Amino acid sequence: MAVETKIAATPAPMVVGKPQYDVKDLSLADRGKARIEWAGNEMPVLASIRDRFAKDKPLDGLTVAACLHVTSETANLMIALKAGGANIALCASNPLSTQDDVAAALVQHYGIGTFAIKGEGNDTYYQHIHATLDARPHMTMDDGADTVGLIHSERRDLLGNILGGTEETTTGVIRLKAMAKDGVLGYPIVAVNDAQTKHMFDNRYGTGQSTIDGIVRATNILLAGRKFVVAGYGWCGKGLALRARGIGANVIVTEIDPLKALEAHMDGFTVLPMNEAAKVGDVFCTVTGDIHVLRPEHFASMKDGAIIANSGHFNVEIDLESLGKMASTKREVRDYVEEYVLDGKRLYVLGEGRLINLASAEGHPASVMDMSFANQALSAEWMNQNYTTLQKDVYSVPLAIDQEIARLKLAAVGVGIDTLTDEQERYLSSWQMGT
Repeated sequence: MAVETKIAATPAPMVVGKPQYDVKDLSLADRGKARIEWAGNEMPVLASIRDRFAKDKPLDGLTVAACLHVTSETANLMIALKAGGANIALCASNPLSTQDDVAAALVQHYGIGTFAIKGEGNDTYYQHIHATLDARPHMTMDDGADTVGLIHSERRDLLGNILGGTEETTTGVIRLKAMAKDGVLGYPIVAVNDAQTKHMFDNRYGTGQSTIDGIVRATNILLAGRKFVVAGYGWCGKGLALRARGIGANVIVTEIDPLKALEAHMDGFTVLPMNEAAKVGDVFCTVTGDIHVLRPEHFASMKDGAIIANSGHFNVEIDLESLGKMASTKREVRDYVEEYVLDGKRLYVLGEGRLINLASAEGHPASVMDMSFANQALSAEWMNQNYTTLQKDVYSVPLAIDQEIARLKLAAVGVGIDTLTDEQERYLSSWQMGT
């Protein structure tokens, strides 16, 4: 077992074989290891990649700074990257998303430098990102682009050492594309979120199930019969609306995009502007990636007892500062449930407005993260092979990787598909054959 050294307030650089760390409690490591193994049972695609990585060592000598949700699924990705020869420094991409036993296991059982504590304050959150950057990474692996932002604002000395990166989520991709458009992005990054085997499954089925799980765990309310307002009808919103309807809620969708609003309408959901939805909703959940989707005029219209949650990456979707100013009192009434009283009316905010599926639940099921993290692993390999030919831009996951992951997942779940006959291939590639 590796020898560990507890970090001080300012972490020292990483040393291979002697990981620095800052976790809640190493005595949780055995429980965390069991959880990592349990999740691994549901991640056969990533397991096959890990086995190949262990033989081929495609990441040999690379140091990777990863800023991701520190969960049992993420742990399996880190183990795969290490099997491929990478030296890992991992921190949390959200103050409430860490599973403390998993963080302890990564240090104690897998020798991976981990800097993450569930409920860490803002200062500690950024201190932990700095700790991963002290490893002087060759590659970044982000979920929300906070690491990239910090490198470009405070740690520009690292840019000459970084060959490329990957980005996990919609919000981060939006930020990175804005940086590339402005010509300030310092190295190439793969938009893992844009892979079809990521956003069509992780964002839709993962977010849909895990968000409902988080809301129910935090509140223990019955959703059947309630008016459930979903703000945003992207892939995450589609999945959330689908699952909320499946559990018996009356779903209302709010949108700014006429095409998505029309799609929600034709999918059978009620579509309203938020000003109208605020008056009738019982439960609200934002999944837009934008700021102040719920704000003072909406809080003022809400019913007594309304529940407010967010499943977008950052906690800016709910204007909590304004809500705090409007409230006469605020108190915690359950774990991850805060009551704000406005002129005698009670509004309940879940998980401090942060990702509720990770704040009060366990995030996406491992079987869907299997594909997302397979994309991360293969994109890291692709970046290491191709960075010398790439511009400082945001790149899509190559179609061949997307299709291979889908093929492996189908094989893992025992699903077969057809192949084209020679005649069909000729027909599809010819213009001479008519009807």
